[in-house]
Amino acid sequence: MTTAQHKIGSGFGATTTAAEAVAGVDLTGKLAVVTGGYSGIGLETTRALTGAGAHVVVPARRRATAEEALDGIENVEVDELDLGELESVRAFSERFLATGRRIDLFIANAGIMACPETRVGPGWEAQFATNHLGHFALVNRLWPAIAEGARVVSLSSRGHHYSPIRWDDVHFENGYEKWQAYGQAKTANVLFAVRLDELGAGKGVHAFALHPGGIMTPLQRHLPREEMIERGWIDEAGNYLVEFKTPEQGAATTVWAATSPQLAGLGGLYLEDCDVADLAPEDAEGLAASGVRRYAVDREQAARLWTLSAQLTGVDAFAQPVIAT
Repeated sequence: MTTAQHKIGSGFGATTTAAEAVAGVDLTGKLAVVTGGYSGIGLETTRALTGAGAHVVVPARRRATAEEALDGIENVEVDELDLGELESVRAFSERFLATGRRIDLFIANAGIMACPETRVGPGWEAQFATNHLGHFALVNRLWPAIAEGARVVSLSSRGHHYSPIRWDDVHFENGYEKWQAYGQAKTANVLFAVRLDELGAGKGVHAFALHPGGIMTPLQRHLPREEMIERGWIDEAGNYLVEFKTPEQGAATTVWAATSPQLAGLGGLYLEDCDVADLAPEDAEGLAASGVRRYAVDREQAARLWTLSAQLTGVDAFAQPVIAT
């Protein structure tokens, strides 16, 4: 496949922090929406964007928790949003659209990982619903407010290597496996960016997906200690056995994707360590060391997922109106 998925030599790397990634960028007068922008790397993303002058709206499932975490950070406002409930997505979107403001940066940061089997909405598998369908519906409902030339950033993960889209059983009705479900959801996050970048071209909107890196944050809350030991992340005493990024480093690729002039004119790409990622080797099995799987950046797969997502959520900002004859 012909692809632009190759490093561009950004000069940044795995240890770059969010503040370093946005250094020299003036976001004064810009408005950003950061889902989950009050915890883990989301909080560091909010800090970096406001530090560069942006006003940040943080939709949060736990509003009181978000307000406490963001206390003392200027130019931030919090609203309520549960990505697992389409009615909540609709309500937040209507409140925001009523303000008449434009969104320059949209960052789909919130998500869940490897949770026990959980059903939300009309029986949807929770990871696919929360990580992908909720953000899909949110961006489509907010599309009238997305500014010309805006950037949309979809947080995926190297975990997308665990699974492509399971077209015959996206909601795991025939047996649940938490890591495969997480992998499918993260693949969906990449395909969403690929398709949105195509659809948003007329408005000059570009979309990116990314792997933030391995970071110990509240995202791991569903993982028992025994499993983290088994995976070689920590030892029996709780000491780290692998080199994790700090939250400040974990937020760097998000901030770089949203603001860097190095990405001008590019889009529909998967990023890691503040650079465009290469394709993962074809023969790599399981969780490859780096890179993006071909199935995650396949345009036909992206278009198919968009159609499915629109059918499931009932929302599609790009649907052609039916003209009565």
